[in-house]
Amino acid sequence: MTLLIIALVAFVGSHFLLSHPLRAPLVKAFGAGGFAGVYSLVAFATLGWAVFEWRRAPVDVVWTAPAWAWPLAGVVMLIAMILFVGSMTAPNPALMGTPAAAASAGPRGVQRITRHPMMWAFALWAIVHATLGGTSRDIALSSAVLILALVGAHFQDRKKREQLGAAWGAHEAATSFMPFGRGFAMPGWVALIGGIVLFAVATFAHPYAGGPNLWGMG
Repeated sequence: MTLLIIALVAFVGSHFLLSHPLRAPLVKAFGAGGFAGVYSLVAFATLGWAVFEWRRAPVDVVWTAPAWAWPLAGVVMLIAMILFVGSMTAPNPALMGTPAAAASAGPRGVQRITRHPMMWAFALWAIVHATLGGTSRDIALSSAVLILALVGAHFQDRKKREQLGAAWGAHEAATSFMPFGRGFAMPGWVALIGGIVLFAVATFAHPYAGGPNLWGMG
């Protein structure tokens, strides 16, 4: 567990360092392409180390999720997958490299649910897996993903505010950090259908990856 926690701190910490204080000097030194290579190498190396230590860590059960939590978790995972698909199939102003015009165009699709659909997809995944997994190693891994997603979303807001100024301010005013913070909103047909398909595939494939299916029946 100690090595797992060290690996997770390296994964999360290196992401924040490379995304924020070290980004500008590294881009200046290596160029945008070189920085992308360094970032990807560090990300894959630290994530691989974390997964390796997770597999080696003892399976200490901290709690056991009640039966009613499984179908509820399935619904949450469906929402997460809809958010993820929506974040990938339409311009997402929160992501690096997205044109400034995307923020000026106003929220659409899953952005009407939250302005950080990808980050919340990861955060909901983490909450579900910590709740249902219930082991110390699952809680550690999920906590790292949760911190990376939500603190990362906060830093995205701050950086976009500096870069885009009034355009991002208007986008923030028209959207919510928390999912459904401005009431219920439809994600759009592409995100909805794509998320349902992804959820169905994950439900079928999850037992083959060594875990139960998303409804707790595997």
